[in-house]
Amino acid sequence: MKQTVLLIDHPIGQRDDRASRMLQEMGYAIEWCSPGRGDVLPPLDSDFKAAIVYGGAESANHTEDKAYLRVETDWIGGWAETGRPFLGICLGGQMLARALGATVSRHDEGLHEIGYVKIDPTPASKGFLGDAMHVYQWHNEGFEVPACAELLASGPVFRNQAFRYGANAYGIQFHPEVSRPVMERWMREASHMLEEPGAQSKVAQLAAAARFDAPMEAWLRGFLTRWLA
Repeated sequence: MKQTVLLIDHPIGQRDDRASRMLQEMGYAIEWCSPGRGDVLPPLDSDFKAAIVYGGAESANHTEDKAYLRVETDWIGGWAETGRPFLGICLGGQMLARALGATVSRHDEGLHEIGYVKIDPTPASKGFLGDAMHVYQWHNEGFEVPACAELLASGPVFRNQAFRYGANAYGIQFHPEVSRPVMERWMREASHMLEEPGAQSKVAQLAAAARFDAPMEAWLRGFLTRWLA
């Protein structure tokens, strides 16, 4: 029987991402769960190989306003303690950071990261990021690295771009799962965000995608392979 990876998304999530496609190509079954749409998170002792929590329009700080975010954050903290593979992407990474006691906040100068941004590996990033890479971003908040975790990648605007807790729980700020069609949909459906300080124009993002999307996709495939080995 195939091993199953749990995929947790949020109310405006789009499920034609490349991570879910890659997992199926690698021979895994996937199961979606959306607490914000009323789905119930599985027990922590359920038989899932790994869990991925995707991004969303919510803030990780809105746990008092949105009860499902509080439940989800608590669940993430519990899952991280099981030692099974976990990946939090953007909002998912911020929720992992909060579950581990760190803060999530806006940039001091009100900047956003929207578009392709270069990130650099840290000394602790062996096996995660070998060389500097341009990655896709879409966010206006960032996480501090929990005291119990290691910083794996840094950037010029939001310094903290990736961290690891324990052997196999990762929080990342960027969006390697976003395919070109999804990127174009985001720019179309949230075009007002391209006017925010720090956001790259549509023309600049499309030009950058032509250069950087394929290497980012290759990185994600390699990461998923190592992560689930």
